Amino acid sequence: MGLVFGLLWLFTGVLRCVHGQGVYAPPSVRIVHSGQTCSVEEERYSERVYTIREGETLELQCLVTGHPRPQIRWTKTAGGASDRQGDSSLHSDTLKIETISRHQGGRYYCKADNGLGSPAIRSIRVDVYYLDDPVITVHQSVGESKEQFYFERTVFLRCVANSNPPVHYTWRRGREVLSQGSDSGVEIYEPFFTQGETKILKLKNLRPQDYADYTCISSVRNVCGIGDKSARFSLNNRTAPPSIKLLLDDPLVVNPGETITLVCVASGGDPPPTLSWVRPGGEELPRRSRVKGGTLTVPAITVDDGGAYSCVASNNVGNPAKKSSTILVRGLRKGRFWITPDPYHNDDNIQIGREVKISCQVEATPPEELQFSWLKNGRPLRSSERMVITHTDTEVSPGTTNLDIIDLKFTDFGTYTCVAALRNGGTPEISIDVNISSTTVPPVLTVPRGRSHLIAQEGDTVDLQCLVSGKPKPIILWSRVEESGSAAAAVLLMPDGSAQMESYDGVLRITNVSRDMSGTYRCQTSQYNGFNVKPREALIQLVVQFPPVVEPVYTEIRQALGRAFSLTCRLLRAHPARLLRYEWKLGTRLLTVGQFSDQKDDTNYHVRALNREGYGEYTCDITNEAGAGRCTFLVTGKAYAPEFYYDTYSALWQNRPRVYGFKLQWTQMEPNAVDRILAYRLGIRQMSQSRWWEQEIPMEGTIQKGELLTYNLTELVKPESYLVRLTPITRYGEGDATERIITYSAPVNPHLREFQCGFEDEALCLFSQDKTDEFDWTRHSAVTRDTKYTPNTGPSSDHTGSKQGFYMYIETSRPRLDGDKARLLSPTFNMNAKSSSSGPSYCFSFYYHMYGKHIGALNVFLRQKGQTVTDTSVWSLIGNQGDRWRQAKVNIQPTAAFQMVMEGVRGAGIEGDIAIDDVTIEEGKCKDPPPNNLRSLAPPSSPHIWQLCITLSLALIGRQR
Repeated sequence: MGLVFGLLWLFTGVLRCVHGQGVYAPPSVRIVHSGQTCSVEEERYSERVYTIREGETLELQCLVTGHPRPQIRWTKTAGGASDRQGDSSLHSDTLKIETISRHQGGRYYCKADNGLGSPAIRSIRVDVYYLDDPVITVHQSVGESKEQFYFERTVFLRCVANSNPPVHYTWRRGREVLSQGSDSGVEIYEPFFTQGETKILKLKNLRPQDYADYTCISSVRNVCGIGDKSARFSLNNRTAPPSIKLLLDDPLVVNPGETITLVCVASGGDPPPTLSWVRPGGEELPRRSRVKGGTLTVPAITVDDGGAYSCVASNNVGNPAKKSSTILVRGLRKGRFWITPDPYHNDDNIQIGREVKISCQVEATPPEELQFSWLKNGRPLRSSERMVITHTDTEVSPGTTNLDIIDLKFTDFGTYTCVAALRNGGTPEISIDVNISSTTVPPVLTVPRGRSHLIAQEGDTVDLQCLVSGKPKPIILWSRVEESGSAAAAVLLMPDGSAQMESYDGVLRITNVSRDMSGTYRCQTSQYNGFNVKPREALIQLVVQFPPVVEPVYTEIRQALGRAFSLTCRLLRAHPARLLRYEWKLGTRLLTVGQFSDQKDDTNYHVRALNREGYGEYTCDITNEAGAGRCTFLVTGKAYAPEFYYDTYSALWQNRPRVYGFKLQWTQMEPNAVDRILAYRLGIRQMSQSRWWEQEIPMEGTIQKGELLTYNLTELVKPESYLVRLTPITRYGEGDATERIITYSAPVNPHLREFQCGFEDEALCLFSQDKTDEFDWTRHSAVTRDTKYTPNTGPSSDHTGSKQGFYMYIETSRPRLDGDKARLLSPTFNMNAKSSSSGPSYCFSFYYHMYGKHIGALNVFLRQKGQTVTDTSVWSLIGNQGDRWRQAKVNIQPTAAFQMVMEGVRGAGIEGDIAIDDVTIEEGKCKDPPPNNLRSLAPPSSPHIWQLCITLSLALIGRQR
């Protein structure tokens, strides 16, 4: 193995250079499919329509050219009637969607961009085909249902099936196919505006023969292999729409935590209807609920589970039947109170001799079960002449009770409690305490001195405080407002993301304050603060200081020695924006300091001539009271990374069984930005190993932008893949490295002169079996092949007459079937582009043996690998040609990388073995070609030896790349 790696470094050096912009080229793009498809059609010259069946795998490949290698991005916009799912993107040359759904159809775009010119964009429309099961619904024209629903009435049978493409319908009555005009009592409505989504069968004045089984067959004519689907309906004199009834009270009042059961039964309908439960507005049933037929069970019901529930019955006859019931879950919520002093006095204070009203409000479910009671100092209180208790009508407004104290006396001071409960229990009662005393006063709201304008820095913790007095003490509501020129102020969100926050002590604490939290904050007494008076409020201004925001935060500058350059740091925003200073450094060495003027928002540093000490990290700090913002510039002499040229052939042809070569091509990104590149360090390792081999490739002269550099790698071991790393070297040192993987696939010969293969070694001269055919070609010699089973077919030696010589043949014995194909693929070749202006010509020749009474066919195809792979038939022969080897020669003129495909087709029986041997490809046209005949059905006794030479000029239609 050491010898192999020793030979790995026999490189040949730099071969050629191209000047100017060289191979730099803007991107071009083309979309091809590489997965399952029903059809691909061209539309309007620039777009392709790709048809696929729902549930299959969509696989699209974006083929791009251009240098540097373009970045690829896939985007999708839903098209047509498909649901718009938003744009998505994928950064890969292949877009793959497994189990595609109808909603994923639409227009897909591939965008390629490499920074040269405009990005290249191509699109392909994906059309997803599907066919749902049809549904038959039955309707009558007039009247309501009676015992004999359809007696002497007109009936419509409607068939509906969702599909793409539009569906075609066929109606049958029993086994009879119904068509327009075939029965005077039947009319068939063709769809005019529904694009094939519905078709109506009209039965006029039902007759006895109309009571039958009807079948609707929906078809998309086997497009994409989608078979027909059907639905069946039996029409009789009992057919009727559904009717249902609910076996429960309405409304149903329950306590929280109970298990409820709703029962719905079908009281009519033929065929028997199916029952389901739904909630209004498409709301889901409770997660814990269980549905069995028409029975709905909800265990441990909660207040949120209350509301309407509907039972729906459907049998596709007439309209579905629907009945609803309401579930009321007992509960109390939103208790609140307020005090109203005597409105004839201007003073809001509570005083002796005045009238005071205490109001208490509670929402209850069900409202009619709400009941109130009053306590004074914990003892029951009854209505009297001076203390009047009243209740509002719960059907008009939320439950409210009022306690009017007339001519307040000293003995009336105390704690009054409003108690709300439900008549039948099931939920805890609500108690609200109200303290009435001589000190009960309305609230007063103030901001402490010096706290109405606060200044903080980012990251601090800030307390906003409003002092509130009054009895009872109200809750403080905090909100944020933005002052505007209009009368109304725009409401902003609070630091926790809500519109309003509550505080019981009047303090709003903001932790880790940020610049976005600057602004005006409002504290306000809650709406029901104990008194029926206008809420009090106050404003606090918060100013958050933050360090300067600058750009660029980080940038890299590549510069050659001796050149001048300038660095600029820009101020975007800061608070405070006064007394701003800047400070430039190189590493830890101070370069310059200064202060910003009011008219300037950037600072510059100039270097007249770069020396070695000038390389390094430059920083510019712009500071204010809150801190500093920093611009960082890395000035380096590192060369930019090389850019591998991917639009090149993968492997160099070497007619040796164990090694291959590779032409490594690249351009240098911005070669003139830094000092001249002296050499490249080339590293290479096998992907399966960790050891790197390195050597330097010297560079003579200055590399120009776009210049194509080439280096031949040889002695690469088949079929290993290699990781190649290329690093430019200047006086500064090593630059940025670029890596790529060389993957051995099929060999490519950039300068094909001659290829010969007699199948004598097991490697088959790198011929390969096609994985998509039914069976394989077999390598054999006459001494190893068993001819006892089928002695009257196949060769008895190779084409030279040697019993030990090898050849390839197809074995047509069982289990092979008539028409089975075996394909043998040659290595991939590239034509010699210098041989002619219109493309090189080659002579492809081989020997064939077609002996046996069941001989099928031998076909030869030219497979070209351009933007798409195309197979062109260049030679074909059918039938028994006698027990002898014959030679065929074909002139080919490929325009792209190509392969030769040898296809053997099995005939009607087992005596149909076909063999080939000694395949050659030579540059130039065939000499002394056989007669130019394409196909032969001649018997073995024919005096003429069928041979063929066809000259094909393969002028491929130019395709957009």
